[in-house]
Amino acid sequence: MSQYYGMGDQTLWNPSNGASRLFMSQVSVYQAELGLPSGIGPMQADECQIDPSVFTAFVDALLAWHRRVSHAVMAALSEGFVATVLVLAERAGIEVNWHPVDLAESGEPKDVHVPTALDSPEGAWAAALRQRSRELGRFMAS
Repeated sequence: MSQYYGMGDQTLWNPSNGASRLFMSQVSVYQAELGLPSGIGPMQADECQIDPSVFTAFVDALLAWHRRVSHAVMAALSEGFVATVLVLAERAGIEVNWHPVDLAESGEPKDVHVPTALDSPEGAWAAALRQRSRELGRFMAS
């Protein structure tokens, strides 16, 4: 069995039930972390619709949040989810905001800094995440 994630008539992803269940659980986690809805609707009869405008805002906020993460474990835990969401955004034709985040002005409390691979220059961080997303996309049937 599998489930379908779509935007209008376009199928963006057709994962197995297990992968879909895990993904939807993570969607809930990151909606709570960001304080934003994802635009990823409920799974009904093995189908889920994604609202493009809400999803776009969620993707941009998620990417900015991931860029600000200064804890190695949090970065590792979130990287797969972020890459998966980027695959969906690309398939939906959504242009994501890759612009650097001004860390000094974010005003958000930070976790204890533990050096991460994200401590690399901005261009290297974005290139590595794009590459991870492309690799993952090969395994995401649509």
